[in-house]
Amino acid sequence: MINNSEFADRLKQLMDYYQLSASGFADRIQIQRSSISHLLSGRNKPSLDFVLRVIKEFNEVELYWLLNGKGSFPAKTLPTPTDQEILKPVSIIEKSPNKASDETNMSSDQPKKIERIVIFFEDGTFKEYLK
Repeated sequence: MINNSEFADRLKQLMDYYQLSASGFADRIQIQRSSISHLLSGRNKPSLDFVLRVIKEFNEVELYWLLNGKGSFPAKTLPTPTDQEILKPVSIIEKSPNKASDETNMSSDQPKKIERIVIFFEDGTFKEYLK
């Protein structure tokens, strides 16, 4: 069971960390400002939609910390790779619709241009970089 006053304290801590007012926080997660007011006063319990919006918008927030105070905030995050690490290919696999185009691609001396890069994380999320 969620303790309303403790949840409100964690919500205030979250807003302080991101330097957001209650209205700024509501705008950021796209909910009504009155909802934040009701949560901070302890009048309402957080909805599932509210919790999901918070953890989606703010990467440093752990679900269990937000709900019951267990865990850490800000969450420990892995170091962000540099652009050079991101763009360094591990292996390149070329696929073409037919064999004839493979032969023409192999003989071309022009470098291929990257259209997009997609990085998949262990937690099921991904980040896409487009040209």
